[in-house]
Amino acid sequence: MTYVEDELRSQPECWIRAAEQAAAHDGVLPAAGERVAIVGCGTSYFMAQAVAALRELSGQGETDAFAASEFPAARSYDRVIALTRSGTTSEVLGLLASLRGRTRTTAITADPHTPVTESADEIVVLDFADERSVVQTRFATTALTLLRAHLGLHTDAVVADARTALADPLPEGLVGCSQFTFLGHGWTVGLANEAGLKMREAALAWTEAYPAMEYRHGPISVTTHGTATWMLGEAPEGLADQVRATGALWVSGGLDPLAELVRAQRLAVAVAAARGLDPDRPRHLTRSVILPGAPR
Repeated sequence: MTYVEDELRSQPECWIRAAEQAAAHDGVLPAAGERVAIVGCGTSYFMAQAVAALRELSGQGETDAFAASEFPAARSYDRVIALTRSGTTSEVLGLLASLRGRTRTTAITADPHTPVTESADEIVVLDFADERSVVQTRFATTALTLLRAHLGLHTDAVVADARTALADPLPEGLVGCSQFTFLGHGWTVGLANEAGLKMREAALAWTEAYPAMEYRHGPISVTTHGTATWMLGEAPEGLADQVRATGALWVSGGLDPLAELVRAQRLAVAVAAARGLDPDRPRHLTRSVILPGAPR
């Protein structure tokens, strides 16, 4: 078993621990009404997209998500949340350094012995969700679960759905597809982006992700036999039939969308295995991007 497979299978237990700890971190996580930005790189950026949409949808305050390198320096926020598994990513550390003394910052990380502990004003450590694989799975979803619980949006049903996602077989024919598209709506757009990233990282797959209503505006033109189109969350009316009419495989997201992401992680590992690839060691990637001359 690869590291990533072992780690993705531990997610239900990690989510339970994160939800139990959420209340203890209330003082360093956004209060209702605060104007908040959530930042990260790669997977963490896509989790930031999901959390930002969830927070706004729940009426708890204006919330933006940015790649750390694209943070708008001229904007004012009450708090910036940085998601960083390693605590060493150059763009995140540079942004936190630039915000020191003028904007309150909180970093959510897996490693308490990294530079981010000195760069952020406050720290939340999820060391039980740290990973050996380059490809992120459980840290990202555990950080999202922590914030989801903080917003009052996590339930035991999410964990139950995750166990189902791990136990049930993947849809027949899915692993053999040549192209994969993930769709989302609202907070699940970030999850769709992350599902696509997992497929590219672990399986070198041709993968795309879009807001579901945008799929008709061009991307459906490449959909055909050998394409899988996977909806995370509720699909727009009529879209499933349109996709099936192209000859593509339609995968409906019947579980909680975060549990659907677990199924997509499993797919990435399965496709990697089918192609003779090692999902723990994706080409050209390292566990953290540390740029020469950047703050450390």
